[in-house]
Amino acid sequence: MAITLGIESSCDETGIALYHSERGLLAHTLHSQIAMHNEYGGVVPELASRDHVRHVLPLLREALKQADCALGDIDAIAFTQGPGLSGALLVGASVACSLAYALDLPTIAVHHLEGHLLSPLLSDPAPEFPFVALLVSGGHTQLMRVDGVGRYTLLGETVDDAAGEAFDKSAKLLGLDYPGGALLSKLAQHGTPGRFKLPRPMLHSGDLDFSFSGLKTAVLLAVQQNASPPHPNPLPQAGEGSNESLREFEILDQTRADIALAAQTAIVDVLSAKALTALKQTGLSQLVIAGGVGANRALRAQFDQAAQQRGFKVFYPDMEFCTDNGAMIAFAGAMRFKEQAARRDYRFNVKPRWDLQQLNYTD
Repeated sequence: MAITLGIESSCDETGIALYHSERGLLAHTLHSQIAMHNEYGGVVPELASRDHVRHVLPLLREALKQADCALGDIDAIAFTQGPGLSGALLVGASVACSLAYALDLPTIAVHHLEGHLLSPLLSDPAPEFPFVALLVSGGHTQLMRVDGVGRYTLLGETVDDAAGEAFDKSAKLLGLDYPGGALLSKLAQHGTPGRFKLPRPMLHSGDLDFSFSGLKTAVLLAVQQNASPPHPNPLPQAGEGSNESLREFEILDQTRADIALAAQTAIVDVLSAKALTALKQTGLSQLVIAGGVGANRALRAQFDQAAQQRGFKVFYPDMEFCTDNGAMIAFAGAMRFKEQAARRDYRFNVKPRWDLQQLNYTD
């Protein structure tokens, strides 16, 4: 029996969790920085880091209280080593290693995407190895074959914008607040199917790679062409040095909803087609959807329908574990602790860029 403390601080959520090797998840606490970053239209790294400093210890105390545990009950401490914002990662890493040193406990450096990849195993029912995983988290869109903990084979990935970026950038072009992906999905519920036909980039590329930058451009053109009065200058691409938004000119709310629906449908169609092809090529019958975009209800509905028609099983994380959270880090850390992947060298570094296939348990 062992209790693993997990600390997540890769971007704009501070997450703390305690996972018991036999009893499962004991507690998890989370603080989101969405309200703070909304004013700026995106994550401000320095503000994110300072906010992690403010909340990590209060969240730890709350998690211990929820689990009715003391610091002395913890057997190992897992933390997100990367990828993510360097300053934010350093907060979690320094707290984890300092606390482990004080308590004479081993530490486990966890890959953030491995946390997402394994998060559906926290649900009931849970998938069994091997399975195909569609990882759609933030700036990552990847298809992986998962044969076990630490045994990941890349099948395909995005060559430019990720699906999450396509959602957020399209939302910004439609004048929606940050974070835009969830707001775009809500707006899409009121859209008229078929009014706008947007491209499905690389849908028939013959491989399992993705591309969503062309879709963002198509959304931009649809917005410009339906503005009234016409905008005198082309709208800038999201994130290219201007805060100009759709609110500066008029577009009918129904048109915005119709464009939102078309954008969402295009993204979901591409993700679905590629994932189904991956199942066919690997001969596997289990599909895991992991990451923030996995919370999208239209995406889940399309995969559920495909699973029923084609006879495979599809698994999702619980909604509360789709976005960044400490539970997935505690769980991934516990799985690696079980495999002896822990250390008592309290020097630490972070990896803002870290390929999942380069994961090495001896690092």
